[in-house]
Amino acid sequence: MSPVTTSAFDLPERLSRKADPALIADDERRFAAIAESMAASIADLSDRLDAARKAPGGRGRQAMDRDLEVHRLSGRLRALRRFGLDLCLGRMVAADGAEPVYVGRLGFTDASGRRLLVDWRSPAAEPFFGATHANPMGLVSRRRYRWARGRVSDYWDEVFTPEGMTGHAALDDQSAFIASLGAGRSGRMRDVLGTIQADQDAIIRAGSGGALVVDGGPGTGKTVVALHRSAYLLYSDPRLGHRRGGVLFVGPHQPYLAYVADVLPSLGEEGVRTCTLRDLLPEGATAEVEADPEVARLKSSADMVEAIEPAVRFYENPPAEGMTVKTDWSEVWLGPEDWAEACQAAEPGTPHNEARDKIWEELLAILVDRHDDEVPAELVRRSLLRNRALITTFNRAWPVIDPADLVGDLWTVPAYLRMCAPWLSPDEVRRLRRADAQAWTVSDLPLLDAARLRLGDPEESRRRRRRAADVAARREHLAKVIEDTLAADDDGEGAVTMLSGQDLQDALIEEDAVPRTEADLLAGPFAHVVVDEAQELTDAEWRMLLARCPSRSFTIVGDRAQARRGFTESWRERLGRIGLDRVELASLSVNYRTPEEIMTVAEPVIRAVLPDANVPTSIRRGGVPVGHGSAAELGSIIDGWLAEHAEGVACVIGDPAFRPVPRVRSLTPELAKGLEFDLVVLVDPERFGEGVEGAVDRYVAMTRATGRLVILT
Repeated sequence: MSPVTTSAFDLPERLSRKADPALIADDERRFAAIAESMAASIADLSDRLDAARKAPGGRGRQAMDRDLEVHRLSGRLRALRRFGLDLCLGRMVAADGAEPVYVGRLGFTDASGRRLLVDWRSPAAEPFFGATHANPMGLVSRRRYRWARGRVSDYWDEVFTPEGMTGHAALDDQSAFIASLGAGRSGRMRDVLGTIQADQDAIIRAGSGGALVVDGGPGTGKTVVALHRSAYLLYSDPRLGHRRGGVLFVGPHQPYLAYVADVLPSLGEEGVRTCTLRDLLPEGATAEVEADPEVARLKSSADMVEAIEPAVRFYENPPAEGMTVKTDWSEVWLGPEDWAEACQAAEPGTPHNEARDKIWEELLAILVDRHDDEVPAELVRRSLLRNRALITTFNRAWPVIDPADLVGDLWTVPAYLRMCAPWLSPDEVRRLRRADAQAWTVSDLPLLDAARLRLGDPEESRRRRRRAADVAARREHLAKVIEDTLAADDDGEGAVTMLSGQDLQDALIEEDAVPRTEADLLAGPFAHVVVDEAQELTDAEWRMLLARCPSRSFTIVGDRAQARRGFTESWRERLGRIGLDRVELASLSVNYRTPEEIMTVAEPVIRAVLPDANVPTSIRRGGVPVGHGSAAELGSIIDGWLAEHAEGVACVIGDPAFRPVPRVRSLTPELAKGLEFDLVVLVDPERFGEGVEGAVDRYVAMTRATGRLVILT
C-alpha cells in the first residue's frame, strides 16, 4: 500500500457538511500515518515470510515452530492486504483530554512504537463497543466509519456528555447502526464489527470458564456474538491459544458455514476450526435423515451411546484356560493369570485397538522371559511371531474391531442389541433393526463417534507395524553400507569410524521421514467449543462435542423457541442432564434484523406452542406490511422484486419445485435457519406440519426476512 496522497474520505454531495476540515482533519492525519506504516509493515512482513519459508525445516519441535511462524506471518500479511485503511473501525475521545484512540481490526504501531490502532479485542477498546448514555465508560464521544472501496463514505458521532458536543457532525447515537440494518444483503454475512452493540459486546468479552449460554430470539445477533467471541477468546485467553487446543466452531449446516465463512478471516483470525456435526465423521457426508421419528428418538438418548461400552467389552475376552506355546526349541506354559497380567499392560482408557498392541507385546515378553536363556531373545520372539495357535488365540481374545462394524451389528443382530441395551423393550429392538447394517443415518453418528473413541483406529496398528518394518529395513540397509565403508577404510580411524555409532545411525535414519497418516483435525481435544443453533442438539449429539472438549469450556448459542423437537426445560436443566454443571446464562432480547411489521405476524405463531418464548423486540419498522397472495403469483413476485432491486438476496421457502436463480435461493425452513434475506416468500406454510415442529418451521422461515415477507397459499 502506498501512503495516502488524496483524502481518505469520499463523502457524497449530500454529506458535504461532514467534509468540513474542522471535523475530519485529525482523521486525515491519522489515516496518512496508518497508510505509511502499513506500507512499511507489508514490506517487512513479506521479507520475513520469504526468509521463514527458505529457512531449513529441521525436525520435531523445530519444524513445528517454523511452520507456526510461517502461518502467523502469512495470516498477518493477508489481513493487511485484505483491508488497507478500513482496518480502522472508529475512534473514541476520552473525558481526560487525551488524544483520540482509534480502534481497528488489528493493533498497529508505527516505527517509533506509537500506537496508531488498538485491537478491537483489547481492554483499551472496550468502551468503543460498550459505552452507553447510562454508562459512558469515560468517553465524551465516539465516531464510527462506514467504508466503501477503501475510503470513508460516511461517519457518525455519538456524544455522551455536554463536553462532546463541540466539533461533531452527527449526534444521533443510533444512526450508524440503524443505517446499517437497512442495507441490502448478499450470500455472505455482512461485516458488522464496527456496529457491535453494548449488549452483544458484553457477552463477547465474557470469561471462558465453564459453559456460557447465549439465549436470544431471531435477529438478536446470536451468530454475530458467537463468531466474534471465538476471535476474542483466542486473542484474550492464553489458555485457548492454537498450541493449547484452540477453538472449534460448530454450525447447524453447510449453507450456514458458507454464509459466515468470511467473518473470522475479516477479524484477523484464521485459526478457528469450523464444521457441522456431520463433518466430525466421514459417514456424515452421506448419512440420511432417520425416516422413523421413533427410531431417531431412541438413538438420540445418552443411554444408547452407553451401549457402546458393553458392545466393546463383549469382544475383550481373555482365555479362561491355559495353553502350551511351542517354539522351535521348547514348550512354554501360558496360563489365565498371564493373560490377565498382559491385559493390564495398557493404561486405563486406552482405546481397544491401541491396547491390543500393548497386550500383544506384553504376552511376547512373558513368553520370552520364560524361555531358555541360551537361545537369543530375538530368535525366540521371531519364532513366537510365526506361532499360528498363539496368534489365533490372541485374535479371539482381543480382536481388531472396526467401529462401523460394531455399530452396524447393533442394528442387524437383535440378540447383540438386547445384551448391550437391556433397557430396550422387545418392540423397540425390533424397531431399531434394519437390513443394511451400514445404511447410515444422522442419528447413527453419535454412536459411530463413541465407537471410534472407544475403539481407536483399526488401521493404526497395521500402519505402526509397516512403519516399524520400514525403519528396520532402512537400518539394515544403512548397516550394510557402513560395514562396506569400514571394510574399505585402510586405517579404520577418523570420521569413517563414526558411522558405527548408534547416535549417528539414528540421525541418518530420520524416522519422521517415514510416511504417516494425516491427523484428524476435528478429533480434538479443543480448549473451547462454540455451538450455534444449540437448541437442536440431542443428548447423544452433545456427547460428540463433550468428547472433544475435556475442559468443558463452551459458548452455547441458541433459542428455545426455534427447537424443532421442542424445548420445555430451562437451559441449565438441559445442559445439566448431559454433564455440564458450570452454566452461566446471558440473554439477548433486542431484534436488530426483523422489522416490527414481520415480528407482529410471526410472534403469535410461536406463542401458540411455546407461551414463554423469548420473542425479541424489534427496534425498527420497515414500512412494508406483510404481503399475502396465491402460490400462482410466485414467479411474478420474484421477477418484480429482481427488477426493482439491483442488489440484495431473496429466498423461497416451502416450494421444492422452485428453481433457484441468481440472488434467489430455494430452501427448506431447516436449511434457512441462521440465514437472512432481504425478501422471503413462504409458499403454503401450513404444509410445514402441525404441533411444535410445524410452528417452529413457520416462525423460523418468517423471521429470516430483513425487509419484506410474502406469504402465499
